[in-house]
Amino acid sequence: MDNPFWTYWYYHVPNYLAAALAYTMLARFGFALFVPADWTNYIWRFFVRVTDPILSAVRWITPSFVNATFLPLLAAFWLTLVRLAFWIALRSAGMEPPVGMQGVS
Repeated sequence: MDNPFWTYWYYHVPNYLAAALAYTMLARFGFALFVPADWTNYIWRFFVRVTDPILSAVRWITPSFVNATFLPLLAAFWLTLVRLAFWIALRSAGMEPPVGMQGVS
């Protein structure tokens, strides 16, 4: 029996990375509600280091009237749309993984 993860790795790896980044954005937004932006805690610094490159891209496409506090939420939204577009592209090419245990021998 083949492992379905490795059979469809080209779907699962990018999908997992985009999901992890989206959830990291949501966590950064939640943390930002309670901690100062210049907090020196190592967990906060990790979230800032991982999410800042994505937030700079989102800041570039976001209108200036949107408060920077909400950029992580917008980034999570865009990453979710990227995941959906990726799935649609694979589905239209006939390369999406089956749902459940279909096609697993």
